[in-house]
This record gives sequence, structure tokens and C-alpha cells, in this order.
Amino acid sequence: MNLFADIRALVLGCLQDMETAGQLRAGLAMDNVTVEPPRDAAHGDMATNAAMVLAKPAGQKPRDIAEALAARLAEDDRIVSADVAGPGFLNLRLAPAVWQSVVAAALTAGPDFGRAQLGQGKRVNVEYVSANPTGPLHVGHTRGAVFGDALASLLDFAGFDVTREYYINDGGAQVDVLARSVYLRYLEAHGQGVAFPDGTYPGDYLIAVGEALKDKVGDAYLDKGEQYWLEDLRVFAMDAMMEMIRADLKALGVEMDVFYSEKSLYGTGRIEAAIDDLRDKGLIYEGVLEPPKGKKPEDWEPREQTLFKSTEHGDDVDRPVKKSDGSWTYFAPDIAYHYDKIDRGFDTLIDVFGADHGGYVKRMKAAVSALSDGTVPLDIKLCQLVKLFKNGEPFKMSKRAGTFVTLRDVVDQVGPDVTRFVMLTRKNDAMLDFDFDKVMEQSRENPVFYVQYAHARVASVLRKATEADIPVDDATLQAADLSLLDHEAELGLAAKLAEWPRLVETAARSNEPHRVAFYLYELAGTFHALWNKGNEVPSLRFVQDDPKVTAAKIALAKAVSVVIAAGLGILGVTPAQEMR
Repeated sequence: MNLFADIRALVLGCLQDMETAGQLRAGLAMDNVTVEPPRDAAHGDMATNAAMVLAKPAGQKPRDIAEALAARLAEDDRIVSADVAGPGFLNLRLAPAVWQSVVAAALTAGPDFGRAQLGQGKRVNVEYVSANPTGPLHVGHTRGAVFGDALASLLDFAGFDVTREYYINDGGAQVDVLARSVYLRYLEAHGQGVAFPDGTYPGDYLIAVGEALKDKVGDAYLDKGEQYWLEDLRVFAMDAMMEMIRADLKALGVEMDVFYSEKSLYGTGRIEAAIDDLRDKGLIYEGVLEPPKGKKPEDWEPREQTLFKSTEHGDDVDRPVKKSDGSWTYFAPDIAYHYDKIDRGFDTLIDVFGADHGGYVKRMKAAVSALSDGTVPLDIKLCQLVKLFKNGEPFKMSKRAGTFVTLRDVVDQVGPDVTRFVMLTRKNDAMLDFDFDKVMEQSRENPVFYVQYAHARVASVLRKATEADIPVDDATLQAADLSLLDHEAELGLAAKLAEWPRLVETAARSNEPHRVAFYLYELAGTFHALWNKGNEVPSLRFVQDDPKVTAAKIALAKAVSVVIAAGLGILGVTPAQEMR
């Protein structure tokens, strides 16, 4: 049930009747007609822009259209009033029975209330985290992991067929550096003193890897040149790092469907196939790029290179795909990887990058546009940095990691539920302050607690009702007489529930899961307000002397918990049954 879609359908039906009656020019495009919450709740329950967007193509005054539309809408039992405001906006007030029906719909649908068919089963690939597998995940990866995972869940809830994917950057020179760093820890495990040269990885997390290597091969690699062990250690170290990364992700509640190896693109003809596809489209040529202004990018050379005409697909400059020495640039395997995604039949691609990859956005969009002939959209979401604070001070780096705060540092401090929710309390491209003290406070200022407390309060009502032998099973609550919910505070809460299906579609269209967190905070606030009013007005308390009234009020509370649980499920947060 999407009440906003239902009322929009009513508006469109009335407009069609107006066309038939000659009150409105026939054949007008209705795509831009919307029904939304008004900017000021005092103006009504919903507002439509129909008259404003149709006036010019209809050759009529918007107010004339609005007044005629208002008269027709008022004939529907769901509409209490339709008032024209300003030049032609139309504000609607709905009958109490409409809001009461939302409660019934939520109880009937249960966890599926608000689930949409926006995606219509279209296949979406969401690639996220994709950290260099040379160490544990840090706090920046944490935000990307939470965002990507919540986005994938949101799209699934909105009817898309979603694949969660991690791109393993195991094809570059950093893997050799990792292998050499593990070798140093291997020597250390044999009691030798070692020094870590600049460019190696000195974090304590490799101590266990070095010891594991010793257990596996004994002294076989001691006093041997790297030609004897480098290739074996590349594989050994990569396996150890990916095992660590998988464990870190699992601790955060993230599980991938696909781990895709960059290394699998080399020596298999896949990079060549992608570049040949672009070449066949006339988008590959040999040339020398103009020297860039300011800082020179790592892929610029003052010599002839193999270039991709990315400017023909929206980029600022053409991009090198092969260096003058014949080796591939970093961009080439990325092109091949996305070529493979397209070949796998995805309808839409979404990449979640760190903020430091902003310069990569246009070239990747250009590549996907060229490879798919513009048929597969690519949306790239950048996750800004996270600033950590504890006891009013910046949170210090992790000794285990050597240079940064790890995902495990954060999860061990506050748990996965708090970590995930807080990471979604800001839009992905906005900076985020994560204060360990504040996120554990039990106050309205802590959105995690505030939302969880609302769910726990409902659970408490249900427990106490059960202890008092008041039936609160699904059948009883679904059969409740919801017309008994007639107080403005109760109807206001039901109206907030009505926003959930629309919110799901809006958030999914824009790929913005933070909207779910914002909505849950607002819903919790509306519920807490009703709860507090019950302290002043006894008739608003959930348990009353009249069993019928009690059933209706508990039905409303249960509907709130249904929506909160569904929203938290999208965010990957476990709903609280009680607060300690």
C-alpha cells in the first residue's frame, strides 16, 4: 500500500474526467504531476502541483484548473477537503479512515509493508568496499561498507535483483610489497631482527601471517632470494588478507555475493577484449596528451600512448589505457572489469568509492557509457571521511594497523548495530563525526538509541499485555476496530507510517539509504510524543479498560514496530526488544 501513489492515481483520474468533460485540454502529459507531503504540515496532509504543471500546456490559469480539480476530488470519500493555495497549489486533507487503513495494511503485510516493485526485477550490481587487500579494513572502508550494504538492501526491498560485489585489487605492485612485508615477519618468527623499509607494511596484523608461514614451510625460505619465494608468498599473503577482510566484514554484518579478482583479468585476454570493443567503436587511438595544469597525474606521459576518447562520453580529457612501454595503465583493468559486469547482464551498475577517488568518476562513467552504448547507467557514490572522537579528543591510530583506526577498533568499541546506524546518519558525500561517547548516550540526541527505544517500548507494551492476558496475536490485532483511533496524535502517527512506502521508493530512486535512517528517527519521535501524551491524557495510553480500545491502540503500536523493524533491517541493524 502506497497511499501517496493511491491519491496521485485519484488526482490523475479526476484530471482525465476533466478532459472528458471539456474542462481541460485533452492529451496533456501527466508525468510531472506529483502528490507529496506539504512543506508546512499545517496546510494539509498532502499537496498536488497538478494545476501548476498543467496550466501552461493547457493554456489555462492554474487557479482555474485547481478549483475544478478540487471540486472533483471533494467527491471522493477519502478527501475531507481540497483547498486551493496561492497561484494554484492544491492542499488535501484526508479522512481519518484513510490513516486507520494504513495501520491495517501494515499489520496485514507485516515485514513486507512498504516493499516496492520499483525495480521490477532489474539486475543491479553494487560494488563496495573493494579495499586494497594489504591490511585490515579501516574506518573509511567501514563507512563505504555500511553505505553499500544498506543501499543493496534498500534496492532489494524496492524490487531490484541485487548482487553485492567486492573487487579485489590483487593485480598491482602492492601485492609484491605485501609479500615482502610478510617475508620480514616470517624472518621475525624465526627469531631474526628485521627493519621495515619505507613502502612496506609494518602493522602488527602481519605478525600472525609470518608465524603461519613459518608453520607451513618451516625454514624453507630462510636465506633465499625472493625469486624462490615471492610468487608463493603473493598467494599466501593474499589469502591471509582476504580471510581477515572477510572476517572484518562479517563482524560488521556484511556478506558479499561475489569477490572478483583483478588478477583474473591479466593474461586471459579480458583487458584486450574490452579495449578492442572500444577500438571497434572508434574510441581508441595513439596520441600524446597535452600536459595537465597543476599536479601531473600518474598516468600522464610526454610520449605517445594508447588513449581512450573518453571526452566523447562526457569526460574532461581523453585517458591513457596503455603506457608508452606497452604496459597497461591502472585504468585499463578497471575498464575490463566493468566490461565484464555489462557482459554479465546487469541493467544498472553502482560503484561506492572513497572520497579520494572523485577524480575517477567521469572516466569510469565514460567507459561504461561507451562499452554499453549508453544502455547501462553507472552511478558512483563517493563516501566522505569519518572523524573519530573519544573523550572529546580525536581517536588515536591503531597499533595493530600501524597507521589508521581499523573497522574492528570501531566495532569492538560500540558494536555493529551502533556502527552501522551512525554511519548512515549523514548523506554519503558529507563529512561524518563519530563520537564514541555520544553514540552510547541514552538520549534523544543519539539517533540509534532513540529509534531502538521506540521499538523496545512497543515490545514492552506487547509483553505487559500478554502478562495481563490481553490477546495481542496477529489475528486479534488485524481484526481490531481501528475507527477507535480518533485522536489527532494517533492519526498523526498513522500518517507518519503512511510515508514509509513512499520513502522507500524515493530513497531507492536516488540511491540514498540515509533517508531511511532519517525517517526512522522522525517516526520514533512521533511515537515517543504519543507515548508521552499518554502520561498526561490517560485515554491515550495503550492499555485501556475497554478491550476493543486496547486492541486498536496496541495495533497502532505494533504497526510502528513493523515499520521500524523493516527500516532497521534495510540498515542492517537488529531491532531492540528491550533497553538496558
